[in-house]
Amino acid sequence: MASAARLDLDGNAIKPMTICMIGAGGFIGSHLCEKLMAETMHKVLAVDVYNDKIRHLLEPATHPWSDRIQFHRINIKHDSRLEGLIKMADLTVNLAAICTPADYNTRPLDTIYSNFIDALPVVKYCSENNKRLIHFSTCEVYGKTIGSFLPKDSPLRQDPAYYLLKEDASPCIFGSIEKQRWSYACAKQLIERLIYAEGAENGLEFTIVRPFNWIGPRMDFIPGIDGPSEGVPRVLACFSNNLLRHEPLKLVDGGQSQRTFVYIKDAIEAVLLMIVS
Repeated sequence: MASAARLDLDGNAIKPMTICMIGAGGFIGSHLCEKLMAETMHKVLAVDVYNDKIRHLLEPATHPWSDRIQFHRINIKHDSRLEGLIKMADLTVNLAAICTPADYNTRPLDTIYSNFIDALPVVKYCSENNKRLIHFSTCEVYGKTIGSFLPKDSPLRQDPAYYLLKEDASPCIFGSIEKQRWSYACAKQLIERLIYAEGAENGLEFTIVRPFNWIGPRMDFIPGIDGPSEGVPRVLACFSNNLLRHEPLKLVDGGQSQRTFVYIKDAIEAVLLMIVS
């Protein structure tokens, strides 16, 4: 049963709202839907092409929240129903994206279309209908640090000015055009710039989220076990796959690469605060 005790950051009772969640059937979307159903009285218009990860929320129809979640099987590339759902909602959360690193090199066109072109109508409809937008971007828009270009024995590598990123001051350094790995970050940054421009010129109310490697249940797949045998999942699933097959762990750059991980339940708690504040 949903809790009625949650308050906003000012201590006021939170008014129930209708949320159009695009990409609700994915990793983040499924956990956000769970949180909204369990702890709020908000209604969710769940938009996706698949619902496997949220089927437990949709069936059976006797769930206490059954009247607060509706699944709409829509491909946002070409479906006129999308604007109608955004109009019905108080808030739109856009989670739709291709965000698997293995795809950036092998499917750069799909990556660019998914993360920029397909997001254009969402931004347009929110702006034209005065609807708030929470758009999920990526930490990859920060690019590389200046320090990554310094010789490994340079004393400047110890200077924070060369390796600490400042949100509004650090230069944005991406790879060259032929490095298709950067197609994801570039597409995400461009849609961020469009959203920012819509806010500046047309008053779009928005929040941009830049996740740093959120991990947890339903994030990924083990090739040939609960996913396609030819696919390449993210790093933790790759490690799990190696362990299950008694193979050596495959390390990027000989183990020199570093990542920051955030557990999905902690991240979703932060998103819930973004929704109500």
